[in-house]
Amino acid sequence: MSIHSDIDEKELLLRLRSSDKKAFEQLYGLYKVRLTGNLRRMLKSAELVEDVIHDIFLGIWANRRNIDPDQSLKPYIFTSAANRAKNIFRKAAHEQQFRDYLLPRWEENYKHVEEALFSKENKNLLDELLNHLSPQQRIVYTMCRLEGKSYKEVAQALDISEATVNAHISNANKFLKQLVQNNPQYLGLAFAALLLFSI
Repeated sequence: MSIHSDIDEKELLLRLRSSDKKAFEQLYGLYKVRLTGNLRRMLKSAELVEDVIHDIFLGIWANRRNIDPDQSLKPYIFTSAANRAKNIFRKAAHEQQFRDYLLPRWEENYKHVEEALFSKENKNLLDELLNHLSPQQRIVYTMCRLEGKSYKEVAQALDISEATVNAHISNANKFLKQLVQNNPQYLGLAFAALLLFSI
């Protein structure tokens, strides 16, 4: 069944509160496809994706009587998925076998993670990461990557060579990638940011 309006979802939520299993199945169908696509892009594992989605909807069913039919499930579902993805990558940072499996997927998605971190919604996380750079690296990185200035413009503004700008950007990229990979709180938050950014 395709849901075309908030009224349709509200009706399903009202039925769900009354333990209507068909309404639950329809809501599951409404959100599963998009949620699956977002999670698979990060986790690269059908099993992990199924586990996450199963946990989310199990929680919805368990708490169905407390659902507010006037509030869309979308924010809850995608925030829950982001939190679970974050926990998976925190776990990966502590367990060698899991890390060996997931970190190559991090490499594949690093460009997309950067885009997510650079969004306005994740400014605090990005600021926290950039604070780990040296003052000069942070200035150059901010001007080039966040303000969109060319290497030449940054070199002229800071009275340094373009080669020096390039070195700062290269070193900052390597440092930030390593920082996120080696710190579970950043790895998890980065992938959570990616998931929420793609809603």
